Amino acid sequence: MGLQACLLGLFALILSGKCSYSPEPDQRRTPYVTTVGGTSFQEPFLITNEIVDYISGGGFSNVFPRPSYQEEAVTKFLSSSPHLPPSSYFNASGRAYPDVAALSDGYWVVSNRVPIPWVSGTSASTPVFGGILSLINEHRILSGRPPLGFLNPRLYQQHGAGLFDVTRGCHESCLDEEVEGQGFCSGPGWDPVTGWGTPNFPALLKTLLNP
Repeated sequence: MGLQACLLGLFALILSGKCSYSPEPDQRRTPYVTTVGGTSFQEPFLITNEIVDYISGGGFSNVFPRPSYQEEAVTKFLSSSPHLPPSSYFNASGRAYPDVAALSDGYWVVSNRVPIPWVSGTSASTPVFGGILSLINEHRILSGRPPLGFLNPRLYQQHGAGLFDVTRGCHESCLDEEVEGQGFCSGPGWDPVTGWGTPNFPALLKTLLNP
């Protein structure tokens, strides 16, 4: 799916799922889609700083090798993070994910005219990020530019410009004696919890509007 979308000049997003490491091979690990993680507000009932949503998935693929566009960012993370799981728990040479994130906690959803409160998960953050990219595409088309197309190389080349860097929090992992449920932790720059961060629309529009 992801490769076909790239060849057509489209961008493709997919949710990062739940938990860390790489429990099963699936399309969210392919290097040809942009994977979206999740965040929550530090104070759940207030619009405050964003932290990691502990259920947000992330890690490294056991199937897809690390793409060249990730080399610098992932190498920096692996060499500088003070909270890495044991090396036997993840494939450090695999495609790392997520690439970006968005708020994934505390949504109200209306289903059959019935409001459902506190809906959460990366199935909420992913369409939010997709909607923002669609707005940016609209601006590009109105200004005579082509749609964005495959986004990942540009995100990494620009070191997450136009995104809020989320640097607090960790997500869940295996419940065993060695790691005791703690997965990867966020930090400055890219990390396998929130990627490059969450969208700052005015800044991201400015970053992605030009070719």
